[in-house]
Amino acid sequence: MFRKSWMKQVQAITYMILIVFLYLTLDGNIGGQFSNIETKEVREAGGQFSILKEMNVFPQSSKSEETQEAQYDILIDLTESMLYLFENDKLLKKYPVAQGKVSTPSPVGIWKITSKARNWGSGFGTRWMGLNVPWGVYGIHGTNKPGSIGRHASAGCFRMRNKDVEELYSLVPYKTTVVVHDGPYGNMGSSFAKLEPGDRNSQVAEVQKRLQKLDYYTGSIDGIYGEGMKAALIRFKRDNNLPVNHYVDWATYRALGILSFE
Repeated sequence: MFRKSWMKQVQAITYMILIVFLYLTLDGNIGGQFSNIETKEVREAGGQFSILKEMNVFPQSSKSEETQEAQYDILIDLTESMLYLFENDKLLKKYPVAQGKVSTPSPVGIWKITSKARNWGSGFGTRWMGLNVPWGVYGIHGTNKPGSIGRHASAGCFRMRNKDVEELYSLVPYKTTVVVHDGPYGNMGSSFAKLEPGDRNSQVAEVQKRLQKLDYYTGSIDGIYGEGMKAALIRFKRDNNLPVNHYVDWATYRALGILSFE
């Protein structure tokens, strides 16, 4: 019994450290909300863990520990097709999910739940929780195809078994933070795909941020490769002696400073 309890505590600590890492590597500045970091000491299982960092996107309650309301956060790890629910920094639940197909990937980044609905529409199961992804409609929802759970099967949303999504829906409120992780390269996920006009994804948003920081792009960070990004990319390529075209390829990623870990 003691061993099981200890292993659960270690697992919870491990996933909280992963969330910290994701906040740093995902560079959650989409919307400019995630820049301030403060260090927090956390005591678990009699030990002290000072390496855990908490972003100020999690509202701090003035209530005492005895009366503090539950604070929920969600981590969706696409490398495992699993959703992890944390309550006040402790792992509470984990659920298998289906994620986007290769042609319609799920949105990597740090999001908020901005809508909730019961029986939202045909094929979306019994519950819907929408996310504030700027380039499309994405959410966590149930499914009438439970066999797809654990696979790359959706148009980008996160499918759950109806009984699981009903439980999650009953726990998490509006504005719950949802961290979506898909590999070691932050918003780039697990690879560096060649981008072209019309693409809509997290990688486009990352390129927009880099172009904006270099004073080439003045549009919104919406993850949509449109005319404004095309013009900015052409100017950037000319100034950096790159082939002048509309593709974001490996040479462009290098010039923008978006590099894999060495």
